[in-house]
Amino acid sequence: MQSRHTVRSFDEDLKYLASRIAAMGGHAERMVDQAVLALVDADSRLARKVIEDDEFLDEGQRDIDEKSIVFIAKRQPMADDLREIIGAIRISSDLERVGDLGKNIAKRVGAVSDVRHPFSLFRGLQSFADLALTQLKDVLDAYASRSVDRLGFIRDRDDQIDAMYTSLFRELLTYMMEDPRNITPCTHLLFCAKNIERIGDHATNIAETVYYVATGEQMPPDRPKEDKSHRVTVSVEPAN
Repeated sequence: MQSRHTVRSFDEDLKYLASRIAAMGGHAERMVDQAVLALVDADSRLARKVIEDDEFLDEGQRDIDEKSIVFIAKRQPMADDLREIIGAIRISSDLERVGDLGKNIAKRVGAVSDVRHPFSLFRGLQSFADLALTQLKDVLDAYASRSVDRLGFIRDRDDQIDAMYTSLFRELLTYMMEDPRNITPCTHLLFCAKNIERIGDHATNIAETVYYVATGEQMPPDRPKEDKSHRVTVSVEPAN
């Protein structure tokens, strides 16, 4: 819960940053959701819309950076207030990157639309994106309420995202080995899957920032940070 200040305009400054973060968060969620939908449906028009929509997040990050510098110079905030401003800067940076990752998925729609893969593969990517977006939505809700009760659980849930990414990595690698014609589209889908995995990482970063803003302390460092895709191998049958 944010405290009220004697200078009423300072409260308005902090509310402005919070509202800008909320708008960026909702926009980033929509971009990723639409990018994955465009990928699944081979919808090039929707993909172009996602790419164009990224400008909103770029402009939002610039605005928060500029306003925060002015607020710090003018108000000289301390303690809770300074954490609020620094937190907004950090979260806006993570959300801008989430938008970039959604845009990168949209850019690959054309490369995979000509070769349709089994429905289960696209369903897996969509489920993967839903898990990452749930993670993002939960941390943005925590930021809005300044509630830290579930932040540890939300951060630790990143393990599930890493495990699903490793499973998709293995499945895509198998498709490549079965038919060389799958190599190009599956490579693009691997990049899409990695982008979704990175969205989970940015959501985890936001969870840690929210915890710091609300408590003034860092979350415990025992965060799971790596997927297991580097351990995946596929056996190749020797040629006769």
